Amino acid sequence: MNRFEKISKTSEEAELKYMDGEFQVLRPGDFVRCAVTNTPIPIANLKYWSVSLQEPYASAEISLKRYDEVRRAELSES
Repeated sequence: MNRFEKISKTSEEAELKYMDGEFQVLRPGDFVRCAVTNTPIPIANLKYWSVSLQEPYASAEISLKRYDEVRRAELSES
């Protein structure tokens, strides 16, 4: 599957454990959903995730935005 193909309604959502530089498949599937935008991300195109939050992201920009949000929340709690 490439980035231009749409996720069909028969595709299965995967469940992954995100680790440093890799992920472990807990439940096989074709895609995961971006934690911020809810956009489906084909497993073959998954490049961005948070190990600490266990969340996938559709792009570097979205990943950075989420990191900033979490960081600001942590600082305001201090």
